Amino acid sequence: MVEDCKITSPEARQDAPVPTDSGQARVYGAFKTFRDALDYAALGQSGYNIYNGRGQLMEALPYARLREQAIETAHRLLSLGLKKSDRVAIIAESDGDFARIFYGCQYAGLIPAPLPLPVAFGGRDAYIATLRGMVEAADARAVIIPELIGSWTAEIVRDMHLVFGGSPAELLALSAAETGALPEVTATDISYLQFSSGSTRFPMGIAVTQKAGLANAHAIAKYGLQVKGKGDRCVSWLPLYHDMGLVGFFLTPMSCQLTTDLLPTREFARRPQVWLDLISRNRGTIAYSPSFGYELCARRPPPSGLDLSSWRVAGIGGDMIRPHILSDFAENYKVHGFDRRAFVASYGMAETTLAISFAPLEHGILTDTIDLKHLETAQFARGVNNSESPKRTFVVCGHALPGHHIEAWDSEGKTLPDRAIGTIYVRGPSMMTGYFGREKETQAVLSPMAGLIQVTSVIC
Repeated sequence: MVEDCKITSPEARQDAPVPTDSGQARVYGAFKTFRDALDYAALGQSGYNIYNGRGQLMEALPYARLREQAIETAHRLLSLGLKKSDRVAIIAESDGDFARIFYGCQYAGLIPAPLPLPVAFGGRDAYIATLRGMVEAADARAVIIPELIGSWTAEIVRDMHLVFGGSPAELLALSAAETGALPEVTATDISYLQFSSGSTRFPMGIAVTQKAGLANAHAIAKYGLQVKGKGDRCVSWLPLYHDMGLVGFFLTPMSCQLTTDLLPTREFARRPQVWLDLISRNRGTIAYSPSFGYELCARRPPPSGLDLSSWRVAGIGGDMIRPHILSDFAENYKVHGFDRRAFVASYGMAETTLAISFAPLEHGILTDTIDLKHLETAQFARGVNNSESPKRTFVVCGHALPGHHIEAWDSEGKTLPDRAIGTIYVRGPSMMTGYFGREKETQAVLSPMAGLIQVTSVIC
């Protein structure tokens, strides 16, 4: 039972992780808001388990206790003078404090903007400059900076007009006295800002409404992952500032009453096998990684006693899917119970909350090899019919999720047939409202036809 967890404060810990099954009827994200989803999840026994880089449990956080802490945090945030729809930038550490503050924003009607830790940046100065640009783009009134980079706080918040700029501990130490009724939150309110990767342009805050976020969580869980009534458990090292981590392994599991074991992203590169060990120890069934994560694991010797037979959805996304890497991983780990049919390729982007398509489950990696010369000359992805022809193999990412639609257009806006080269457009219930504060950039990717958003020029 939840009461047996005995967590009485954010600092409290317990020896046993939160259990796999919630003990309640499974609801697949069918809520109006994320705080409604947490209200329901709190009636069961599931939650988040926070581990360190050695695989040691640091905090077990049942959704019941998280809800209490989130409501307390909501009052703390409002006591600072923040008003509904104000933005709160949170540098996203994979820990309980992030969960308390993110969901505290949901209860307070505030808009959290998860921001990256300094993992993939060229150095301290470049990181701080990028981070400050994100804070300014979000027009944030509060910035939460984890202790890990606490010494950089003064530089990060310099000359910003904030009501708060400090650590989670400093925020959570504020009085949680009632500040009156919490603001009403509706399905059309913005739930959070998801910053783009910035690989081709400066990162922009993607505005995701409550209903869009929950529509994607529903489609992912019910149709993409086909979450079971009992027995499913998530294990993730993915960063919570990225859509695959935030939506796929933070918001969707909570919205579907799933337990998630979280491992710090920064620790994964040093000890990737801890991820596999957690799947084995806790009988994880759903875990995702870009191809490079599987490659890192394939290069290292497995932990002793490893058993991956419970892993039914080994998802791939977030970068170019490289079948030879997945083949190497499957070959290395088949003696430890891994079934290559567990691989599930998927496709998505933050502008659609997260997922757009999933390959069918229990089929493993499906590929399509095309004539590369014909592709370049005829702009058409013809299958290889000559072994001497240059060729390229692509991984099939399945069909669009129910309620979503994908089509490709030529430069004149005409719909193209399958296998033609064009610009992909997507329509569905999980589309962003736009780039926050960036009307010009928003209009550049939204078509005149309502509800369609431009993706990129790729094979249809």
